[in-house]
Amino acid sequence: MAYDVEKTDEQWREQLTAEEYVVLRQAGTERAFTGEYTDTETEGTYSCKACGSELFTSDTKFHSGCGWPSFYQPMTDTVEYIEDTSHGMKRVEVRCATCGSHLGHVFPDGFGTPTGDRYCINSISITLNEKK
Repeated sequence: MAYDVEKTDEQWREQLTAEEYVVLRQAGTERAFTGEYTDTETEGTYSCKACGSELFTSDTKFHSGCGWPSFYQPMTDTVEYIEDTSHGMKRVEVRCATCGSHLGHVFPDGFGTPTGDRYCINSISITLNEKK
């Protein structure tokens, strides 16, 4: 798939830290309850760490208890969905629609949210832009 932001593997490795590269470009996962944004309630927008595209707003963030930042919906058309059958599971991977970077997964267990969805997103894959 062609993305608005495309870089070579070498360019991604130069731009991202080793940990960011593993999550964003190799679909890795940070350990639960270790991410910077897991419990934050700061108002603002969350953007892709790799390309800067806005993805989620703090208004859609909720505490799910899963160990990663959770949102019940992305901003319009900012993410793409890929079937993920790795690790013996059937899941839906969430990627940045602008650069194809791995963000996390979406699950239909966002109980009590307007959409019923839980976007389980790695803190290391996003940046919070605080509301001023």
